[in-house]
Amino acid sequence: MTPKDKSYWLTNAHIPESLIPQNNYSHKTREGLCLVDILIEQGKIEQVIPTNTIQYNNIEQINLHKKIILPCFIDLHTHIDKGHIWERSPNLDGTFDTALKTALDDEQKYWQTEDVYRRMEFNLKSAYAHGTKAIRTHIDSFSKQADISKQADISWQVLGDLQQKWQEKITLQGVSLVSSLDYYQTDLGVTLADKIEEVGGILGGVAYTNPDLDQQLDTIFRLATERNLDLDFHADENGDSNSICLQKIAQTAIRYQFSGNITCGHCCSLAVQPPEILAKTIDLVKQAQINIVSLPMCNLYLQDRQVDGTTPYWRGVTKVHELQQQDIPVAFASDNTRDPFYGFGDLDMLEVWSQAVKIAHLDTPYGNWIDSVTKTPAQVMKLADAGTIEPGLPADLIIFKARYFSELLSRSHHDRIVLRNGQQIDTSLPDYAELDDLLGI
Repeated sequence: MTPKDKSYWLTNAHIPESLIPQNNYSHKTREGLCLVDILIEQGKIEQVIPTNTIQYNNIEQINLHKKIILPCFIDLHTHIDKGHIWERSPNLDGTFDTALKTALDDEQKYWQTEDVYRRMEFNLKSAYAHGTKAIRTHIDSFSKQADISKQADISWQVLGDLQQKWQEKITLQGVSLVSSLDYYQTDLGVTLADKIEEVGGILGGVAYTNPDLDQQLDTIFRLATERNLDLDFHADENGDSNSICLQKIAQTAIRYQFSGNITCGHCCSLAVQPPEILAKTIDLVKQAQINIVSLPMCNLYLQDRQVDGTTPYWRGVTKVHELQQQDIPVAFASDNTRDPFYGFGDLDMLEVWSQAVKIAHLDTPYGNWIDSVTKTPAQVMKLADAGTIEPGLPADLIIFKARYFSELLSRSHHDRIVLRNGQQIDTSLPDYAELDDLLGI
């Protein structure tokens, strides 16, 4: 590509119509891909127009021959503090319970500052190379990681350092993750909420169905309201039809008239509940203006896993179609990366979306489902300069050789071109060997 301070046109590019500022393009595929030209000046998008509508005079033109361009990805739900511990702490039976125990054991044994910093930064290097420009990560905030009174909040200190170091490359948001919401009933939980306010984070935790859930939700909503914090929950990550945490969260938000942003991840049990419960929950979620994020790869890996070798039947994806049909924002995200909860992954949002399309049947038609890894999570994260391709935004773009969605979703596209501020970046991925000394390899 060309230098940052030079103007140039990207011509004959395919862009999904939902990601551009107008949709009156005559050259449009049946999948809603519009043929457009993009003018880039001083690292920003200056114009987005239908192909061959004006003369370009002496400005350089790069003909993309219908290659797909997307805005850089937004990854709304990750756990980069846990990432890449698989080789030293594998989950050998693949179950959720073993994942919980194994991850906690690894944390207790290994999570010192250098270990956490290098693994988290390895994830950022990978995400950046794949074309991601913003990440929200849940940070384990219990056990020694959250004992703020003893200055032992290792992961939050690391997150702050990485936010500063990577601020020109990746917007990094942090969410407090506690293993149960009863943590906020304690003095440590209140101190943690104060810490999240101090660092500008998001308050969160895992909601479990239990007799005290209403009281626990009241407490965390009160703490968030008092500190003007947004909320992000893990909810109903199971196949139990009696698990109705999402419904309870929505009811609490309505009761509090909560004005902040609420996101709920997983929500798997919604997929196995009877129609009347599904309809009630979706109605409440819409009233409460809750955003939903589905984690298709991790839930595919964990849900309905049988240790006796039986083939899984249920795959763990929530009711994304029914939610979107009610105009509830739905995003897809990476979740865990090479840790006991998911033994694979590389924070590549193309892989996430490709898997989501196939698992949740987002194709034929594709509609605006590409928004779920671009525009929608950008709106949830309140990023005004991301998620779409329109004049005035930074030229943070990904160019694929694929011309149609079928081509895009059939290969890994390691040869993609990533532009940041109009300049092509190095998309070389970090070498796994960088972490060998941490993992004892």
